[in-house]
Amino acid sequence: MYFQQFYLTCLAHASYMIGSEGEAAVVDPQRDVDLYIEEARKQGLEIRHIIETHLHADFVSGHIELARRTGAQIYLGAAAGATFPHVAVRDGDEIAFGKVRLRFVETPGHTVESVTVLVTDLEKSGEPSIALTGDTLFIGDVGRPDLSKDKTPQELAAMLYDSLYGKLLRLPDSVEVYPAHGAGSLCGKQMRPERVSTIGRERETNYALKAKSKEEFVGLLTAELPERPGYFALDAEINRTGAAPLAEMPELRMLTPGEALAAQQAGATILDTRTPAAFGAGHIPGAVNIPLGGQYASWAATVIGLDRDIVLVAEDSEALEESRVRLARVGMERVTGALAGGMASWAEAALPTEVIPQVTVEDLHKGLSEGEDLAVVDVRRPAEHETGHLAQAVLKPLHKLTSSLDDLDRGRTIAVHCKSGYRSAIAASLLAQQGFRVMNVVGGFDAWQISGLPVEATRVCTAS
Repeated sequence: MYFQQFYLTCLAHASYMIGSEGEAAVVDPQRDVDLYIEEARKQGLEIRHIIETHLHADFVSGHIELARRTGAQIYLGAAAGATFPHVAVRDGDEIAFGKVRLRFVETPGHTVESVTVLVTDLEKSGEPSIALTGDTLFIGDVGRPDLSKDKTPQELAAMLYDSLYGKLLRLPDSVEVYPAHGAGSLCGKQMRPERVSTIGRERETNYALKAKSKEEFVGLLTAELPERPGYFALDAEINRTGAAPLAEMPELRMLTPGEALAAQQAGATILDTRTPAAFGAGHIPGAVNIPLGGQYASWAATVIGLDRDIVLVAEDSEALEESRVRLARVGMERVTGALAGGMASWAEAALPTEVIPQVTVEDLHKGLSEGEDLAVVDVRRPAEHETGHLAQAVLKPLHKLTSSLDDLDRGRTIAVHCKSGYRSAIAASLLAQQGFRVMNVVGGFDAWQISGLPVEATRVCTAS
């Protein structure tokens, strides 16, 4: 049996290919599907089966495009209500090809249609050795139970308990666990960084599997649920109907500086994908800076949304193409153009620019010590802030920053920090867009700690 995991770090997303005797199945494919087609060609396999463990909410799946390009059949849990041609699977349904058997187990809880795929390599055993658990069971965590329009988090958590304790935890300890996401995904709270585990290891180490009753489990899962990003529901609906192939996206239009400015004045968002340093040195007034690295697409969908026209600013044509593909992976397809020639052409046109100072943690500490009129804003998540923070910092998590600005003093300079400087760059651009005088703290809280500067902990400092 051929088995391969494909890991897309920027979305913390894992997909899989299983093959035997010239035939293959792909599980939970990402939006851009060339990698599966190329890998199947290299392995001498024909993709005939495409399996979705559920309707994903944090990215747009490539199941429709992959099916069109390969002629493969799509399989999805019967409760999904999908509107594209597919096989609706239930408990005990199977796919068999070569010396591989794939058995479906309905495991609702994260979503009502969630399924786990049990993989049996018949050359080695008659029993499954791998569980592709989707978002039902993660490494160190379980799926969040708040993605249904019709069921409460408590109802979903109760279903998830039954799926885990009544089905998955009855598998042998040796069965390997391969989930659809890893650490950094917003579909869970405490995922570990490993990309494979076993049922036995999760039984021993997974905090969510320590509950002594269904009631305790439900309480554990529904207490302090992280806020659900607004684009999650939109992506799930796109996946329910099936996204258009990426090849059908129109060619990216290159805009003159005047055209880019006109688009911005008509309501488009200027999305600058350059580094915080480059953006800080000079950018289009009102632009949003989301550096093309890290969780670029997730943050773009979170702070901009899927319903805005976008004009891109990037270092070069390669960065433009990467940016567009990564945005499409989360359903952001309204990219109406890009600034031809980047910021160099903007400068040649003698159009106005703005700057955001980039300051070191030592400079910030010195300014605070000398009584400079600075406000410090921490844009990390509450759990991060609680474990350690600057004494002067006000907590305003990035995902809801723009809805919590009323108490910020517009007469003071705001120093923005996060863990490493990525989220703070986004936040600084959003604050500048709202008319605040800001500076971005390079290296963030990590650099502050490495420099041995004073830290407070155990108390969450919030302001509404």
